[in-house]
Amino acid sequence: MLRIGLTGGIGAGKSTVSSTFSELGGIVVDGDVISREVVEPGTEGLAMLVEAFGSDILLPSGALNRPALAAIAFSDDEKRKTLNGIVHPLVGARREELITAAADDAVIVEDIPLLVESQMAPFFPLVIIVNADVEVRVKRLIEYRGFSEEDARARIAAQATVEQRQAVADVWLDNSGDADDLEQRARALWQDRIIPFAQNVQDRQPAQVAPHVVPSDPSWRDQASRIVARLNTACGHRALRIDHIGSTAVPGLDAKDVIDIQVTVDSLDTADELSEALLTAGYPRVESVTGDIAKPDGRSSVPGFDRVNDPSFWCKRFHGSADPGRPTNLHIRVDGYPNQQFALLFVDWLKANPDVQHDYLALKRTAETQARTTAAYADVKEPWLVDAYQRAWAWADATDWSAGGTRT
Repeated sequence: MLRIGLTGGIGAGKSTVSSTFSELGGIVVDGDVISREVVEPGTEGLAMLVEAFGSDILLPSGALNRPALAAIAFSDDEKRKTLNGIVHPLVGARREELITAAADDAVIVEDIPLLVESQMAPFFPLVIIVNADVEVRVKRLIEYRGFSEEDARARIAAQATVEQRQAVADVWLDNSGDADDLEQRARALWQDRIIPFAQNVQDRQPAQVAPHVVPSDPSWRDQASRIVARLNTACGHRALRIDHIGSTAVPGLDAKDVIDIQVTVDSLDTADELSEALLTAGYPRVESVTGDIAKPDGRSSVPGFDRVNDPSFWCKRFHGSADPGRPTNLHIRVDGYPNQQFALLFVDWLKANPDVQHDYLALKRTAETQARTTAAYADVKEPWLVDAYQRAWAWADATDWSAGGTRT
């Protein structure tokens, strides 16, 4: 099962995307529909709203007068919080009932109006945001939904900002233009990314991609932040720290378009316990990868570092993203092991030494030319990394570098 979070500001047009996904076979769990169900006449939800906001929010028939409720609830932040505190738990419970009833191989599209505001984005392997310019949204609300301009602007202002939505968006669909164009882009997204993603999760295998070295992308940092938030949710307290590592963590350094993340745990047993949770989050385990290549350490005479030559201290667990649209390597390593420490050190050493960055980039370009597989690519780099291991630790000792404490 693959669960997708779909949202967008009022008037943005996410209903077009939602209906398209439904037509293509997705099971749409619509927050708007559910929010109406849980406050129908005779429900606990409607009774709670009347108690909080008074009987003036009711129609003569006893049904909820939504414009009247909106006029009251969106007049200030405290009243809006009260409304959300009543409705959100009821909607959440009903949503889980619908998802539990779905087939194991289903693609669940959770259409949640306030996904960003309720900080639910990290619970989804993929978050899709539908957006439109404010003036376009205001016009739509007036023309098609009968809002006054004042009410339309108030509703928009009460929701998440564009910046807040961009921070959690794996996919950004702009709908300031033609609805037919939005539908076509939604169909392409479903066929090219969502269906392969779901199949990879079902098959328990990472997406098969052939990345190559590309110019440094300033968005890598934000993409990594979304992945870290997702992994924090999946791993919970079992992750001692989660870090963006590898070349994409070094600003300005050209790299393969693959985000490397390290999850630090207290033991390999804990790493194994995380396997199913990570699969649900979209990161199946690669059983064939069980460790890194052990490297000799020139500081072996230093107390506590004699173990670096022991391959058992270079073990790890490895997962890859099932999402073909965001290649990701997930390394799970034990706290204090040399491979865990070096992954953290390597990023800081590269950041502090531009000349080393230049050499490393040249090596990667050579490896890309000579190697046709990921394994061969790694083999070409390994001799340089053995030397880099020595130099990086020499730099660490000279600068009193420390990996620091728990970080997420």
